Amino acid sequence: MAWEVTHTVRVRLDVPNDRKSDLHATNQKFQYCANRTADWAWRYPDEDCVTSKSEAENAIYDDLREETDYLHANLVQKAIKRATDDIDNCVDRLAEDENTSKPEYNTFSIVYDKRAATYYRDKVSLATVNGRVECEYDLPDNPEGTPHGEYLLNDDYSFSTSTVHYDSKTDEFYLHAAMERELDVSSPEKAEDSKVLGVDCNVDDHIAVTSTGEFVGNADYLNHQRREFEKRRACLQQTGTEAAHWTFQRIGGQFGRWSEDYLHQCSKELVAEAQRHGCTHIAFEDLEQIRERISDGKKFQQWAFRALQQQTEYKAESAGIVVEKVEPQYTSQQCSKCGCTLEENRDDQHFECLDCSYAVNADYNAAKNIARKLAVKLRRGQKSPAGGAFCQYALKLGVMTVNATEVASDTPVRQNESPPASPPL
Repeated sequence: MAWEVTHTVRVRLDVPNDRKSDLHATNQKFQYCANRTADWAWRYPDEDCVTSKSEAENAIYDDLREETDYLHANLVQKAIKRATDDIDNCVDRLAEDENTSKPEYNTFSIVYDKRAATYYRDKVSLATVNGRVECEYDLPDNPEGTPHGEYLLNDDYSFSTSTVHYDSKTDEFYLHAAMERELDVSSPEKAEDSKVLGVDCNVDDHIAVTSTGEFVGNADYLNHQRREFEKRRACLQQTGTEAAHWTFQRIGGQFGRWSEDYLHQCSKELVAEAQRHGCTHIAFEDLEQIRERISDGKKFQQWAFRALQQQTEYKAESAGIVVEKVEPQYTSQQCSKCGCTLEENRDDQHFECLDCSYAVNADYNAAKNIARKLAVKLRRGQKSPAGGAFCQYALKLGVMTVNATEVASDTPVRQNESPPASPPL
């Protein structure tokens, strides 16, 4: 099976001085198209917003071309797509009762695909309002070991749709080049080839715990940093001055970047753990089904879980590891050893089965259940369930094999009798 891997490389463009104004004029018209599309497509709250690129193109493409003195056709299309994609994300946030508003575009960012740009290993030719401009790349003297050497100059990677940005402080233009490659990996197509790493995400204590007993990150620390940011934001909002507003914008960006980097390190650890144990799959709980159990900083935790999963999936893809999601029901209540499922089995971070007395960290127990659920799903994908095929999931010590004769059901086994007053010794 072939996997498509994408890496983004930021490279400075050597734009001729007499052509910089052409790029600025092109950006103004590109942003105009995006804003006009947003104005047309944003219908909230009176009716449904338009999120279809084709519908928007059919309605306003010709007008936009005429209003921009026939800006390159592909740039108009890309501006329409940017706006409809962003409105689609806004609609998702509205569905989750999150505050949002119509997208607005006022920064320098132009989207170029291969119809509006010709990409080379040392330069790029960009369509502008005044014909094409050819810009050489400012590459390091020794690109070995840099993103430029690994991706931009690597013939194994090809250019995909990229963006051009402008840094007003330095008066420099940058290409954010998207480099794609099809990676052949021994992806498990049969259950007997599979080994699963289960990951349980948490609001408190550690951010993630794996079925191999690896405890990753510190959710309490992440939450503490968030609360400190919220306190300072509240103080700045009460101040109400323009200086306080700009300070708020600055610290908000700092916290966002810090959070992203922290979760990046956690996702890196998860993929490394999967590689150490030779895992072919990483299993998470389905975020859409665990929202109700998140109470403290609900929106922030949803964002953190989503970011962790997305970053893990991105890194795992490069390693040829599949990331999948399973239903979260009963993963925290079910004994990963005997299958007994009771709410009383779990007491905060401690899990002790009232049937078999198996005692362990509650998140580790949940991670094993998550791994088992995906292993069962893969096992059921076999054409002949009665055959000798098996699927494994990685544990702290060794692996557990799921086959047709063992406890392989993801249906929880409930204890019908009333639980004893205290667990048997």
